[in-house]
Amino acid sequence: MTNLAIISGGLREPSSTRLLADRLEAAVRAELADRGQDVHSSFVELRPLGRAITDAMLSGFPTGPLEEAFETVARADGVIAVTPAFNASFSGLFKSFFDVLPEGTLDDMPVLMAATGGTERHSLVLEHAMRPMFSYLHAVVSPRGVYAATGDFGADTAQQGAALRNRVAAAAADYARLVQGCGARVRRDEFEDVVPMEQLLGGGAAS
Repeated sequence: MTNLAIISGGLREPSSTRLLADRLEAAVRAELADRGQDVHSSFVELRPLGRAITDAMLSGFPTGPLEEAFETVARADGVIAVTPAFNASFSGLFKSFFDVLPEGTLDDMPVLMAATGGTERHSLVLEHAMRPMFSYLHAVVSPRGVYAATGDFGADTAQQGAALRNRVAAAAADYARLVQGCGARVRRDEFEDVVPMEQLLGGGAAS
């Protein structure tokens, strides 16, 4: 069983960001199914967690719903992360979630990144903002992300709608290969580097 966590940073309801997240999840699920893998998907919507994320930034302590979101991400074998774009970067809410996410959660995590925006001008958000952030967090970032402008969803022309479907399909194929290559993710024990109190009291000598 492959566990996917889909993080959607949409700020409206309905949200084109969630719509793109849904399309990517369905495409990745189909690709993995073709490779003989069952998939369990869990969605993390950031909009309802906005206050909890802010509180965690100010206090350093996450509340229950935010802790549940952290656990959903931590137990995943792969993450699909989708944000709306503002001024050629990700949203503040999206960035804040990863600012308070416990350190090491994304270590060696396969990540498929995607973004939505009003025009194609924001498309560089994938390479100029999202990829550097996920690389800094030690994730394994899929080589192909997906950007969708408003016109891609409005389907002004059949060609535009087909173009987005093709981009989603190509990114899903790349990502499915990455997830399959990485295999089931083994969670790191956050206490494995903690020295036992008995050892500290004994001057550092192993018992």
